[in-house]
Amino acid sequence: MGMDRKIEKKKWPPKRILQYSLIGVFVFIILYMVIFKASGSTLNVKKEHLTVSTVTKAPFQEYIPIIGNVIPVNTIYLDAVEGGRVEKIFIEAGSMVEKGTKILKLSNTNLLLDIMYREAELFQQSNNLRNTRLTFEQRKQDLERQMSELQYNILTSKRKFERNQVLFNEKLISRQDFDEVKDEYEYHQERLTLLKKSQETDLKFRRQQIIQLEASLKRMDENLDVAKQKLDNMELKAPISGHLTSLNAEIGESKAPGERLGVIHGMQGFMVRAEIDEYYIGRVQDGKVGEIEISGKPYRLEVKKVYPEVTEGQFQVDLNFQNETPEGIRRGQTLHVRLQLGELSEALLLARGGFYQKTGGNWVYVLEDGEDVAVKKEIRLGRQNPQFFEVLSGLSAGDRVITSSYDNFGDMGRLVLK
Repeated sequence: MGMDRKIEKKKWPPKRILQYSLIGVFVFIILYMVIFKASGSTLNVKKEHLTVSTVTKAPFQEYIPIIGNVIPVNTIYLDAVEGGRVEKIFIEAGSMVEKGTKILKLSNTNLLLDIMYREAELFQQSNNLRNTRLTFEQRKQDLERQMSELQYNILTSKRKFERNQVLFNEKLISRQDFDEVKDEYEYHQERLTLLKKSQETDLKFRRQQIIQLEASLKRMDENLDVAKQKLDNMELKAPISGHLTSLNAEIGESKAPGERLGVIHGMQGFMVRAEIDEYYIGRVQDGKVGEIEISGKPYRLEVKKVYPEVTEGQFQVDLNFQNETPEGIRRGQTLHVRLQLGELSEALLLARGGFYQKTGGNWVYVLEDGEDVAVKKEIRLGRQNPQFFEVLSGLSAGDRVITSSYDNFGDMGRLVLK
């Protein structure tokens, strides 16, 4: 019987080699993903499609561009104080007017009748006061006459009483005769006391009546003055010298009280009224400075009034020219103003660009390795103006940053520039 021959196994059969190869590839993929996980994938881009800006340290002025319209410093709106019918028009719209110039005249029949009624009422009240004063003087004189007569009667009755007192003591007259004289004397004294009280009460009442009539007459006179002032207001006059830019009136047309009749723009100068996005309403105050440039010459403006009302996401401000008003500007002209929001200060600056729409200013691509590679880097931005962002952290002066749009880069961690 022959011996069995031992079969030797192959150390690296093809099947095992394949298994280890697959494992190796898998490990390589895992390692690749781990190594590049933090930085994301790499993307090749063309340099000519990019805008690269250098971070610089320089004076920074935060400002916003706003659009304003030139308006006169002094604008007067002509309204109908009293309603009425347009009777005459003395001057046409578009004319220059001097202060006090007649513009138009209204007529109001009811107002005229009211004035006539008030004048008649005032005349009647004036007569009442005059008659009351006359009656007061007559009553006063009558009481004085009665007082005088009564005092005379008291004097004569007193003398008679004193004589009869002596005769009665000597028993030359009867008690009855004496009592009659005595009673007469005492009666006149009582009448004097009553007359004084009556005189005081009566004259006090009549004085009070006169005071009330005088006060009533004064009120009626003041009311008549007001009514006559209304009549004067029926004739509209220019309150200032200037340009009558509009006049809304036709002969025979009826106007209600408060209705707008026209507008006068004064000739004292111009200012600028601008609308600003409500986002800045908390940062725009009186005194903020703006700049414009006309024919190559700079001019400075200052915010004089901020209107807090927000309409369609915007609020209004008025700006006055600080030193001089540009020559040749006209009402309604549009001006582009750079309104300063902060003081001039040294800062790290990065140019504005399309990158901000993608990153919100939270990160940028910074060039490295001889500007052949750009790496994603987190940053923090602060203030801004139409040209620059203020860099608060993440970048240094001299850094080269891609500031054009990142829309085609996805979320790549590295860019290889070709």
